[in-house]
Parts: sequence; C-alpha cells; structure tokens
Amino acid sequence: MKTDIKVEVDRLAADPRISDYDFWRSIKNVDNEIFHIANNNEPIPFDMIRWRSILKRARLKRGHA
Repeated sequence: MKTDIKVEVDRLAADPRISDYDFWRSIKNVDNEIFHIANNNEPIPFDMIRWRSILKRARLKRGHA
C-alpha cells in the first residue's frame, strides 16, 4: 500500500492540469468532511484519511506547505 501512495503522490504532483488551488480546495473539502463525520461520532473511512494524506504529500512535493 505504501508504494501505491507514493505512485499516486508522484502522479498528482506532476499533473499540470491540477492547480495549487485545486490541491488546497480538495484538502479543505476532505478536512471538512472528516470534521462533520467526527462531529456525528461516526467512524471515519480509512480511504478518506488516505486521500487526505496523498493530497497533502502531493501539494508538499510541489513545494507548497
């Protein structure tokens, strides 16, 4: 699974069609969804945590914190 994450991070970071704003907005959307799920005391899907990590790493790889 770790290899899959690295491959996905590299692919997203290199994709010129995805803007820095797209990364930022996507991370915000995932964070907001996780917040709402947690507020309702529901289990947070692991895929959601995984995608948040992938998006953050891809954005960081592009040089943005």
